[in-house]
Amino acid sequence: MASFTARVAASIAAVDPAAWDACANPPCLSEAESGGERYNPFMSHAFLHSLEASGSVGGRTGWTPAHVIVEDSSGRVVAAAASYLKSHSMGEYVFDHAWADAYERAGGRYYPKLQVAAPFTPATGRRLLVAANAPEGAHEALIAGLRELCKQTRASSLHVTFPTAEDARRLERARFLIRHGEQFHFFCDGFSSFDDFLSALASRKRKAIKRERRDALGSDVAIEWVTGSAIRAEHWKAFFAFYMDTGSRKWGRPYLTRSFFDRVGASMPDRILLVMAKRSGRYIAGAINFIGDDALYGRNWGAIEERPFLHFEVCYYQAIEFALAHGLKRVEAGAQGEHKLARGYRPVVTYSAHEFANAGLARAIADYLRREREAVARTIAHYEGHAPFKRGEAENAEALGDSFDADV
Repeated sequence: MASFTARVAASIAAVDPAAWDACANPPCLSEAESGGERYNPFMSHAFLHSLEASGSVGGRTGWTPAHVIVEDSSGRVVAAAASYLKSHSMGEYVFDHAWADAYERAGGRYYPKLQVAAPFTPATGRRLLVAANAPEGAHEALIAGLRELCKQTRASSLHVTFPTAEDARRLERARFLIRHGEQFHFFCDGFSSFDDFLSALASRKRKAIKRERRDALGSDVAIEWVTGSAIRAEHWKAFFAFYMDTGSRKWGRPYLTRSFFDRVGASMPDRILLVMAKRSGRYIAGAINFIGDDALYGRNWGAIEERPFLHFEVCYYQAIEFALAHGLKRVEAGAQGEHKLARGYRPVVTYSAHEFANAGLARAIADYLRREREAVARTIAHYEGHAPFKRGEAENAEALGDSFDADV
């Protein structure tokens, strides 16, 4: 086996962008290795650097960058992990607050913990970032580097959130505990247009969607798709107002700074789609999406005017239309949302992997996760039974995606 050296980068800016991206989005990955996404924007150097340079992570945010970098004997970067020492459990979308509470009530210290993730982004993607031509053993060296960092920082635990099924399998073989969740994705296979998709729905569902779209737009709201060099300062100004309004309505603190949107818009404009709704010459709502090679990822939305069904139009229906028009395979519209099922989105399994320094805590959580996986499987089966397609269409539609046995 080749020899490797692991180090920690306290900032993504300290890592050569080309070297990082060769690990994050290497060419010619197999379908299993890529998780169905040839290019994932959220692991790119540009996206992660925009988060750090804008102050959205780092400083006092509770996300301290500690990226693990693995080099071979020649000093070439062959593997990496976007990892963060965390002092809380916010912005992750895989909820472990109850674990932290139980451990601290028992006298333990749950924070800091080590998190391998795309911050604030519940989108599945490769988390063990290994270059396509890396020597054998690079994955194992990266996992060992993460474990060593966890040990040196006295972190209570190591968490890898929203990995691909292949990464989850690899982590399970390395004795991590595997957690299942569910999301709703729209699969484009078999549909050439939005009307083609509607024709596959049961009559009642089809009529409901048409009515929602009419009510959302009425006669006075226009929708714009803005991407690439067409995105201007006025779009970011309007969208940030929408984003902040949504944060205030949820009684939370918005994670992303104004600077983040300027920076990510400048560094990867062709990977961004703004869906903007305009009435009487003024933008009233909008959603930001990131464009992969195979998927459209809906991330944040907001509105400064109340209008029935506008959220569904801007976030779901327009995303479907864009994906179909641009030959993408699916739309991932973020976390949670049973209401997406009636709008053609299908339930899929998501994964996370967890390792705990305390053996007692690990045993308790392992038992909990076994029962939770069984519950997730039942929930997804229930959702599949309520798909909006005509009789027989649900069975013929795109499969739920990569999965593996719930009892691993």
